Amino acid sequence: VPIDATQGLKMLYVFVDIKIDASHFLETIRFNFAAGTSLALVSTIQFVSTVQVRWGPLAVWDMACVFSHLALGSVPPCCSSGAGAAALGCWYLGDGRFHLESIMIANPGIPAYRYDPYSKVFSQEHYGHEDMRRARQDDICAAAGARCWGLILGTLGRQGSLGILQHLESRLRALGRPFVRVLLSEIFPSKLQLFPGVDAWVQVACPRLSIDWGEAFSKPLLTPYEVSTHL
Repeated sequence: VPIDATQGLKMLYVFVDIKIDASHFLETIRFNFAAGTSLALVSTIQFVSTVQVRWGPLAVWDMACVFSHLALGSVPPCCSSGAGAAALGCWYLGDGRFHLESIMIANPGIPAYRYDPYSKVFSQEHYGHEDMRRARQDDICAAAGARCWGLILGTLGRQGSLGILQHLESRLRALGRPFVRVLLSEIFPSKLQLFPGVDAWVQVACPRLSIDWGEAFSKPLLTPYEVSTHL
């Protein structure tokens, strides 16, 4: 079961702090953006100390930095918030695109930039918002005729939510729809194919599983939000 639903089990989270060439990071911002530019400055948790420390010099340079989420400036991979109306762009400090895509999905109207602290490469990043929305709408429509539903409770860390699962179960019962409950730490197409009687799936785990890899599954794989628009 999800770790936050257990009782009497203690958990210690170890945060990793990676030091980088902060001066080069700062100079890259200054070189590419004019003084007074308002940016949403975010990073993955291991680099967040650099974001927090370097905000001071940027403020002196009259650059407004808009922080978001959790530890000041850190961004989770699946549930980012809006950057705010004042932000003219989003600057992401980190390697890879997974966390950055979370920001871009939540903020389709502003440009996104990435600074890789290992290669020291600065780039503007893009995301196919229309393709993503079309794929998700196709899955929602395909699930419209589903009779038997599969409800997946993610058991990896704190991904799953028993409250959301129970709400979905009560909703399906009220509608007279049969369903099966499955607990999984990882969700793969091959695993779900072992349930040929299920017409559509709802995964109470990570929304990005459906957004990023939904098309790889033979049956619709919806998020709780998506299925709530249907039921």
